[in-house]
Amino acid sequence: MQTHIVPVGFDYDRLIAPLVRDQLDVSRVILLEGAVGSEANVEYSKHLAEKLETDFRNLLGAQTERFVIEDVYDYDTAFEQAYDLINEELDSDVDGAPDVGAERSPEQRTSTQREVWVNVSSMPRTVSFAFATAAHSIMVERQSDRERIHTYYTVPEKYLETELAEELRNGIDLLSEIKTSEVADERIDEWMSDARTMLDEFDERGTTIGAKRVGNSHILELPVASFSNVKPFEELILFTLGEHGEFESVSELAQTLARDLNEEYTNSFRSKVIYNVDRLGPGGKGYIEQEEQGKSYRTRLSRIGALWVRSHADENDPSDSAM
Repeated sequence: MQTHIVPVGFDYDRLIAPLVRDQLDVSRVILLEGAVGSEANVEYSKHLAEKLETDFRNLLGAQTERFVIEDVYDYDTAFEQAYDLINEELDSDVDGAPDVGAERSPEQRTSTQREVWVNVSSMPRTVSFAFATAAHSIMVERQSDRERIHTYYTVPEKYLETELAEELRNGIDLLSEIKTSEVADERIDEWMSDARTMLDEFDERGTTIGAKRVGNSHILELPVASFSNVKPFEELILFTLGEHGEFESVSELAQTLARDLNEEYTNSFRSKVIYNVDRLGPGGKGYIEQEEQGKSYRTRLSRIGALWVRSHADENDPSDSAM
């Protein structure tokens, strides 16, 4: 049984046609919605989401849920939401499965486990990339579930933008033919002027215009996933950095860890922290970044490290952090 997570942008066919044509066994669909662009764009996307919700139920018999993403350009939050959604679906058995903890045969385990499919064909790239990266990260973390996690893209049979532009050109030609020099129709003149301006912009810039500023930059850098299994003491380091934000040195970090663990701060303990910070640093898992400051190294989470902490926040129980 499959759960499909589908970001809804301005597409319809690419989000449902492959599933219907390939007759996939889709039991559940999560439609991701978010405000993109003008009010007209938002209304159009909302209309598509409503149509998809109805058709997924009628054509595939799938249980359908609509999930709202408040800010489609907030990559970190989208990643966190994706991480939680995918894990939740992986941990959910299909209807009629044996109770959790009950003995199951290999056939039962296979038949009661969901597969999670993430469609990255639509919506802003920030959302699609966040969900694809989260899916990849979970594949690395949950090795035994790799075959149950999929990301996919659907290639359209054709793009309508160029055809719409061509029809607009045909409309201008037609109006030029029927418009006489004796009759000056202001509405026709205005429409033809607007249409020519629109076509000039389309020919020069393509389907989008400009670059929107988000936060302090026009660039939304997407971190590369390097998630891997993290050992308990490494987890403790990451959560401590997440709580405090930054340490002036690894020694200061080690002192904080010793205090939190009620341990004596010794050279051996400090060496252990340095070793694990190195494993988590740029030359290792990439969750920590350091900035040289004299003889010390200012230590903080990297972008992907901060995402790891955010997505694992519910697991942060100091009592479970073994040495």
